[in-house]
Amino acid sequence: QVQLVESGGGLVQAGGSLRLSCAASGRTVRYYAMGWFRQAPRKEREFVAVISWTGSTTYAADSLKGRFTIPRDNDKNTAYLQMNSLKPEDTAVYYCAVPKAFYTPLQANEYNYWGQGTQVTVSS
Repeated sequence: QVQLVESGGGLVQAGGSLRLSCAASGRTVRYYAMGWFRQAPRKEREFVAVISWTGSTTYAADSLKGRFTIPRDNDKNTAYLQMNSLKPEDTAVYYCAVPKAFYTPLQANEYNYWGQGTQVTVSS
């Protein structure tokens, strides 16, 4: 079993930055990709970014490239989501997740461990 706990969310003004953390416990996630998703009110959960277990491969949603990065620290069993130049439309609950197997998926249904989410609110 894997437990994931997100932190770092909050209220920020447009143009500001936040760094979310996702700490894994229960067993190591060193050999798994770690992904981030978000869900805004009345919207579907959407892919944000994912990083492979080595950190050598990352994917981000096209609309977020250049603003969001996704580093990880395997020694700490932690992944991060660095969000810069935030916009009001980035307001959502952000979730981290670990996939079912040893690959780097972009689809939510390929993940079977999820955190509880952390709220990010960007004011205009």
